[in-house]
Amino acid sequence: MSDPVAFIENNTILKSPSLVPELRLHLADAALPLWEKTEEELAQAGLPPPYWAFAWAGGQALARHLIDRPELVAGKRVLDVASGSGVVALACLWASAAHVVANEIDGFALAAIQLNADANALGRGLELVGRDMLDEPTIDDTGAALWDVVLAGDVCYEKPMAERMTGWLRRHAAAGALVLMGDPGRTYRPTDGLEHLAEYSVPTSRDLEDSDIRRTVVWRVLPLTQR
Repeated sequence: MSDPVAFIENNTILKSPSLVPELRLHLADAALPLWEKTEEELAQAGLPPPYWAFAWAGGQALARHLIDRPELVAGKRVLDVASGSGVVALACLWASAAHVVANEIDGFALAAIQLNADANALGRGLELVGRDMLDEPTIDDTGAALWDVVLAGDVCYEKPMAERMTGWLRRHAAAGALVLMGDPGRTYRPTDGLEHLAEYSVPTSRDLEDSDIRRTVVWRVLPLTQR
């Protein structure tokens, strides 16, 4: 399969996530069939599983929080790392962020984010960045934070990823950015250095999770000096 757009359009349904009815996303109707099809059709390309085809609980909670509190991102420069379907990035644009970078290492995710932006007429102000940014600087040449707001939804499901991500997010916080994380109780979420901001009950699929509802928290990530 050489055309990500065709694959996404042929294997997803345009619908609203349960907690974010303001947006419509290209989402898988059922998890297992798409996962199997992705393995069959895309394995030769060495692509990761189709995380972009699901509105994960952490991302939904973070998106809900930002739509309900648009002042957090309105008029600001925002980075959404490991953007997946783009639900968080699009929520920021819905809330009038000035410029939003959606970062993903999966080319299919980038295609999905663009399709989802187009479906919601939210392409203006969106920039797609397709590289690993977790070793990149957090400040510019003058010492100022590169971003006003840095966001991460549901990124603590694997230990190496969670450790790298947490350290990088803390560095952004130390640079002066507002750093928020949405997490539904993943195993490798840090146990300290977080400020509880809000909590949501997110309806989930048994195909993806071990319950029908996931208690999901929006955390503010604090710099090391505030731990």
